[in-house]
Amino acid sequence: MANILYGKAVSDSISKKTKKIVENLKQQGKNVTLAIVRVGKNADDISYEKAAIKRCQKLNINVKTIHLDKDVKYNDFYQVLDTINNDTSIDGILMMRPLPKHLDNKKARNYLHPAKDIDGSSDIALSSLFNNSGKYFAPCTAQAVIEMLKFYNIPLVGKKAVVIGRSLVVGKPVSMLLLNENCTVTICHSKSTSINELTKQADIIIACSGQMESLNKDYFTNGQTVIDVGINYNQEKEKLCGDVVFEEVVKIVENISPVPRGVGSVTIAVLLNNLAISAKKKL
Repeated sequence: MANILYGKAVSDSISKKTKKIVENLKQQGKNVTLAIVRVGKNADDISYEKAAIKRCQKLNINVKTIHLDKDVKYNDFYQVLDTINNDTSIDGILMMRPLPKHLDNKKARNYLHPAKDIDGSSDIALSSLFNNSGKYFAPCTAQAVIEMLKFYNIPLVGKKAVVIGRSLVVGKPVSMLLLNENCTVTICHSKSTSINELTKQADIIIACSGQMESLNKDYFTNGQTVIDVGINYNQEKEKLCGDVVFEEVVKIVENISPVPRGVGSVTIAVLLNNLAISAKKKL
């Protein structure tokens, strides 16, 4: 039976560092402030927003919420972003995505001030990641994966890592982060063939395709570490589940993260740590 890599311990460790930064800044007269921009009333967005606000309250971080109607006019939306970008009291921006199509998702994520893009969603942030410059933040979920691996002392240097998924949110950035940690990285996607042959050769597997329970026991072997980033709702079982068939794979591999109580809880911790670092850089 595998070791279960729960996210709470990782999240608590990161939050402890964040709280120290926030307290030090407060002693210098600086209140750390997060702006949350939400368009419409998507249930997942509201849930994530509530979780972020709750965590902010525990860390004594101020929050400014900007809620806009799903039919907000294009120009009005970007005027709001201008205001937030130019507000010196705001240290970071969490913009709920995807946005309604008429607002242009790509333009919106690139419209954020790079120093306030604590979610690492802009092309500038991604360029910083691919250049390994460390100037801007990596996408939070991708960074959360690395934080989990490091917290649980999973060896990375020289190890074979297979990433299943190629999105800009997780797949591609986590591949670069692993490469920066000197892993040998293979990316698999919907057009890849014989994926199970590749995964069985890996030391580390990152499941982030968003395909519910698409990876069963046939994809894994002994001694592996599996990080399941997928968050899906299984209507038949009436519960959240990942991209991995947990009940099967947990009996085979050495380490595995669960869904829920895995990577998701670490993502918000990374976001707020980025916020605190952003605020610190301004002094």
